[in-house]
Amino acid sequence: MASDGFRALSEAAAARYARAGRFAAGVARGKMRADPVYRALLERGVADAASVTDLGCGRGYLLALILESCAGALAPRLSGVELAASAARLARLACGEGATITQADLAVAPVPRSEVVTLIDVLHYLPLAAQDALLARACAALAPDGRLFIREADAGAGAGFQAVRFSERLAALARGDGFRSFGFRRADELARRLEACGVSVVSRPMGAGTPFANILLEARRLA
Repeated sequence: MASDGFRALSEAAAARYARAGRFAAGVARGKMRADPVYRALLERGVADAASVTDLGCGRGYLLALILESCAGALAPRLSGVELAASAARLARLACGEGATITQADLAVAPVPRSEVVTLIDVLHYLPLAAQDALLARACAALAPDGRLFIREADAGAGAGFQAVRFSERLAALARGDGFRSFGFRRADELARRLEACGVSVVSRPMGAGTPFANILLEARRLA
């Protein structure tokens, strides 16, 4: 996707957040353009799937981008699951009837059957046992040849990982979560956990333009 094409798409998606005020729209615009994962997911064809579920969807930025990328065409069946009530409300406001947003805890929430499931910067908030259970549910929910995309920090990546951990610690303090624990994993360990769920896994760097050692894992359900 050309840079000018994604810029126009992110502008249209961010405009959906103007319903919550100019500040909300500005934050959405900045996040969509600064974080390489959104463009990467669109380039990987998530908007072409018949159904997409974003687990830990936050304010619904990925869902809003998919809706705008399908403007004038049939959009996928979109679902989002988010624990934070304020973020879920904003996602509903931005996506309207184009997506079903459920407020629920991912540690126990069911995952609807989907061609694409995404987990963007979510797993490390859960204890390791809860991560494993969620990965199993997400892989089991994939349609034949479906794909699960996971963006996480690589705990074995040295300074780049420390930058992620420091950023997450600051964000947790700002939210009032205190010195909560995080369940970060090495990229190879996370890949092995996924493969144990019966999927093939491809990993690629996903921190371009940032100081963070993030990776994007693409897991495909085996026939």
